[in-house]
Amino acid sequence: VQLQASGGGSVQAGGSLRLSCAASGNIFSTNDMGWYRQAPGKQRELVATITRQGITNYADSVKGRFIISRNNADNTAYLQMSSLLPEDTAVYYCNADVIYSKRPGGPPTQTGIYWGQGTLVTVSS
Repeated sequence: VQLQASGGGSVQAGGSLRLSCAASGNIFSTNDMGWYRQAPGKQRELVATITRQGITNYADSVKGRFIISRNNADNTAYLQMSSLLPEDTAVYYCNADVIYSKRPGGPPTQTGIYWGQGTLVTVSS
C-alpha cells in the first residue's frame, strides 16, 4: 500500500491550494482518512479527518477555511485550503486506515494505517 500526496506549493496569504492524497495497492477499502501537518520546529498536528461515510473533523485553527473530502471509489482524499495564513506553512501529510490484500485478488485480510510522503505548503505574507 502506498499513499501519494500532491498539490503543495507556495502562495501568498489569502490564497488557496488543493491537496490530493491517493492510496494505491491491493486495497479493498479505506476507512478514516486524514491530513496532518508539521511546521518547522513543531510537532505534527491534526488538520482534518474524514470517515468513509463522510463525517468530518477539523482542527479549530482551520475551521471555516479548509474542507476535507474524499472519493471512496478511487481511495482518494482532498484538502481544499482557502484564506491561507503564514501560520499554515508546513509539510502536510495524509494518512489512511486501509483494508487490503497481501496479493492481487487475494482476500482482504490485512489492515493498517499508512502515511504519505508529505507535501510542502508555504504561505508568504
